[in-house]
Amino acid sequence: MKLKLDENLPASAAPRLAALGHDVHTVLDESLGGKHDAIVWTAAQAEGRMLVTCDLDFSDARTFAPGTHSGILLVRLPDEEQWRAADHLVAWLSDPDAPSWQGCLVVATLHKVRVLRATRGI
Repeated sequence: MKLKLDENLPASAAPRLAALGHDVHTVLDESLGGKHDAIVWTAAQAEGRMLVTCDLDFSDARTFAPGTHSGILLVRLPDEEQWRAADHLVAWLSDPDAPSWQGCLVVATLHKVRVLRATRGI
């Protein structure tokens, strides 16, 4: 999968995810740290990358309707688990179903991964 890690996630996750076969870019490596969400979003979409973020600004399924973008993985961990965010990312993105998340809005928590897919017309 082509991923873009937002600045609110540990850059140390990038090489671990790359070792799993993912093509990973980070916001910080691309000098996008501190930039407006719209700039980060545009960069991810221009590259066809799923945005991996903790930023709740990307959580609205009406604004970011599944099937209209390259995908969002919204990470929702309790404060006491933030130090293990890279471990959780590796676990979630090791899932054999993870490639099917392209174009979806995915919300990953400590106990569950919820995948919102594009709805099909009747």
